[in-house]
Amino acid sequence: MLKALIVDDEPKAREILHFHIQHFIPEISRVEMAGSVPEALQLIHTFQPDILFLDIVMPQQDGFDLLNALEDWDFDVIFTTAHDQYAIKAIRFSALDYLLKPVDPDELQAAVSRHLEKKEERPQRQELYRNFVSNLHAPRDNEFKLAIPTADGTYFFQTKEIIRCQADRNYTVFHLTGPRRFVASKTLGEYDEILNEHGFLRVHKSHLVNLDFIDNFMGKDYIRLYDKTEIEVARRRKDDVKSALQGRNLN
Repeated sequence: MLKALIVDDEPKAREILHFHIQHFIPEISRVEMAGSVPEALQLIHTFQPDILFLDIVMPQQDGFDLLNALEDWDFDVIFTTAHDQYAIKAIRFSALDYLLKPVDPDELQAAVSRHLEKKEERPQRQELYRNFVSNLHAPRDNEFKLAIPTADGTYFFQTKEIIRCQADRNYTVFHLTGPRRFVASKTLGEYDEILNEHGFLRVHKSHLVNLDFIDNFMGKDYIRLYDKTEIEVARRRKDDVKSALQGRNLN
């Protein structure tokens, strides 16, 4: 059974999340709550949680101050936030979990299920967090680095290094400049949700393409990339491709 620590400066938010855990998450048997960073630090050392539900924005000291105060940790972090869209983008790029407040029980169950499925070692968890902090402090979101979890570990790349993504059942094959190739343990649909606001277009159910690497729209049925790869364009995606490529200098 799991132990969870809720860290949030808002008493009502703590109580709502505590209620949902008690009623919908049988895997969590014990819950403690903290309203400040000093209180949370003390509980982390004495309670030793498996999951930390951490509010991003708090007065005086925030969630980042809490994690920065720890030399290392052996728990999973699920961030909670009310409306910080920039932070949410940074979290998703970093392959970390978050919950929007007020917390939805179904989303809570899904986040805990993902925790149970994950097998990252401690250094990898902290590497994901460091990438998140780097993304959060990037001057523009196009400088975010995307965390790509593979069987050999997690790799980090900027979007300008990603040429295209290709579906392979429940996995995604990343084709990068170099050329380099990585197989990620997430579906193409998940990456489509993350990357579609960052110059990527789903041209086919199996293909997500970086628009900056398109060289030509061939015969309305295929696009050709600068690496000479030809990608089929689904019939229902043709208008989207035409619209996305307007104003671009293609061969």
